[in-house]
Order: sequence, then structure tokens, then C-alpha cells
Amino acid sequence: MTIIEIMSLIGALCLLFVVLKNTKIADLKTDTTLQHRFFGTTVLVFILWIFRAGIVDELYVHFMWLTSLALVLGFRWAIISASLVLLAVTLLGYEHASMLGVNWLAGVAMPIAITYLIFSWSFHKLPRNVFVYLFVCGFFPGAITISLKMLILAGYYYIDTDLTWDTIYQNYVLLTPLLLFPEAMFNGMTMTVLIVHKPHWVYTFHDKFYIDNK
Repeated sequence: MTIIEIMSLIGALCLLFVVLKNTKIADLKTDTTLQHRFFGTTVLVFILWIFRAGIVDELYVHFMWLTSLALVLGFRWAIISASLVLLAVTLLGYEHASMLGVNWLAGVAMPIAITYLIFSWSFHKLPRNVFVYLFVCGFFPGAITISLKMLILAGYYYIDTDLTWDTIYQNYVLLTPLLLFPEAMFNGMTMTVLIVHKPHWVYTFHDKFYIDNK
């Protein structure tokens, strides 16, 4: 492992410890609704993450779906869920074990944190209605987070591997626009279906705020 990978792993473990320490894990045993939401979303994200594409070894891309995960489960449970998925795909060989810390910071913590920050900002600063929730909290964070993840990992590959910038740019960075809109639509459509049919499953959505305007 390189210095960057070691430091990233240490940082990831420290942040994950803080999240776990401030989460009531016991609720997973007693709250059946939480059980269904947590394990159901975790399995779905895992299935999505094992489908990936790439032209050059190491430079694989896949949809994340973490914006929806954060909105459905809330910040801490989404972090735990995505961490389990990342660990699973790493153990199965879809990701390099040495990159566990880097992947966690860029592909788990960053997307979920940005999604939740945008949600919190919009909740306090923008009109509370369904359209604001879907577009500002669901659609745009999906596009923003997958773009940032790919740019961060592109920088990592350039600094910490033998890949040239031309290879990274041509086979990885240029794929960003192709993933940006589908990721945004994927999250936006997911949240649309959920708040219409199963709003009680969505941790961040409440009728009294976004429909009754209270």
C-alpha cells in the first residue's frame, strides 16, 4: 500500500468509528421497518455496484445510487449501508483491497455527505415542496457526487499509480458526462416513485413539510 492509501484507510476507519459510535445499532434489532429499509437498500446497492464497465484495467465505472440511499436511510445509516457494500465488493475482488480507504472516502463518505448537506441547506433555505425536494435533493446531488467521485479518483490514479494522465483522461474522465445525467435521473426517478408510493420509507421526506407546508 502507498502512503496515500494508508492515510486514506486510517482516515476512513476513524470517520466510520465516529459514525458507528453515534448510531443506535440496537435499533436494527427492534425496528422491523428499519430492518427492511436497511437490508433492502443495501442489497440493491450491492447488485448495482457489481455491474461495472471499463476500457482499461483499474479504470472501472459504475452507478452509485448513494443520493437515494442517503435520503432514504439518513446520513449515518447510509454510511453504514454503503460501507458494507464497499467491503463486500472488495472482498469479492471487484475493487482492490489496497484502495479500500480511498474508495470509502471518495465513493461512500463524500457522496453521502454532500447529498445530506444539500438536503439540509435546501430544507432551511428553499421553499419546501415536492419539486424542490426531487430536483434539488435527488436529481442534482446525483450528478454532482458522481462527477466529484470520478474527478477525485482520476487525481488519485494520476498521483499514486503508473497510469499516465492521457490514459486516465481518455478512458475515465471523458466518461463522466456519460454517467452524470443517468445517475441524476436514476436518483430522481427513485425518489419520485418512493415519495408517491412509499413516503414513509423515506427518512428525509415528511408530508407536513413538503405537501402541507407546515
